Amino acid sequence: MLRVVFLGTSSARPTVSRNTSALAVQREGDLYLFDCGEGTQRQMMRYTVGFTVREIYLTHLHADHYLGTFGLLRTMGLQGREEPLAIYTPPGGDGLLKEAVALEMEELPFALEIAPLEPGVSIRHGDYTISAYRANHPGGANGYVLREDERPGRFHPDRAIALGVPVGPLFGRLQRGETVRSEGGTEVKPEQVMGPPRPGRAVVYTGDTRPCEGTVAAARGCDLLIHEATFSEDEAERAQRTGHTTAAQAGELARRAGVRRLVLTHLSARYSDRPYVLEREAKRACSSDCDVVVAYDGLAIEVSLREDESADP
Repeated sequence: MLRVVFLGTSSARPTVSRNTSALAVQREGDLYLFDCGEGTQRQMMRYTVGFTVREIYLTHLHADHYLGTFGLLRTMGLQGREEPLAIYTPPGGDGLLKEAVALEMEELPFALEIAPLEPGVSIRHGDYTISAYRANHPGGANGYVLREDERPGRFHPDRAIALGVPVGPLFGRLQRGETVRSEGGTEVKPEQVMGPPRPGRAVVYTGDTRPCEGTVAAARGCDLLIHEATFSEDEAERAQRTGHTTAAQAGELARRAGVRRLVLTHLSARYSDRPYVLEREAKRACSSDCDVVVAYDGLAIEVSLREDESADP
C-alpha cells in the first residue's frame, strides 16, 4: 500500500476549509509526515491518520510548514511513545528547529533526532528510499521523493514448464533470481521465465518553490507529483517575487516531467473556495494523459502499482 493523505492544503494561513501545509504518506506499515503546519495533529485525528509517525520531513522552516511540530511532539509524549523519532530539515534548518524545540518542549519520553538532509542524499528503508532535492524558495528549501526499488518482472509458469522445470519449489527459486536445473538437467535462468523489471512507485512533494529544473529531474516519470500552486497566472509576478509557482507553471513542469498524476496544493486563500480556477490553468498547460486535481483537506490517494509489460518478449 502507498497512500497519501492531505492534512493541510492552504498557504500561509488556515482558512475555514483548509489547514496549513501537512502531508501524510503511508507505505505499508510505515507512516511519514511531510511538513507539519499549525493544527496538524488535529487534522491527523480528524482524518484517522494516527500518530505512529516514523519520520518527519520539513521542506523549510517557515511557520506555516513547521509550527505544528511542537504540539504533535507533546501529544506523542503524553501518549507514551517510546520509539525514536527523526525530523529532517533542509541544510541549516536543523539548528533553528533544535533551538525552538528546546524553548517549547519539556523533556520527551522518546529520543528525538533533528538533522539536516542534504539535496541528493537518500535515506533507505528496505525496498524504497526517501531523498531530498533542492527546491527554489527564499531561505533554502528541500523537495522530497519517495521512490520504490524496481520490482522483479512477472513470472511466466508456462515458460518454466516448457523448459522442463517441474511445478513446485523451483518456481519460487526462479522468482528470487536463482538459476535452477530442469528435470532433464539443463540450466534454466530467471531471465528465461521472467518478464522485464517493473518500475516501483514514486511520489514527489515539492513544498514551497518557484518552478525549477530540480523538480523536473526528480519527478521524471513519477506516479504522483504534489506541487504547490499558490497563485493563478494573473499573479505570476507575485509568485516569482515571493518564491512560489502558478498553477499553469506547475502543469508545464508536470508535462515536461511526464508524470502520471499532478495534484496541486498550497493554495492562496483567495482560491480556497474556487479551486477550479487553478485546476483549469494547470490542465491547459499539462499533457492530456496526465490526471490533474486540486487537493483539499482530507483527500486520500492510493498510488497503484504499474503493471505495464509492453516490453515483455
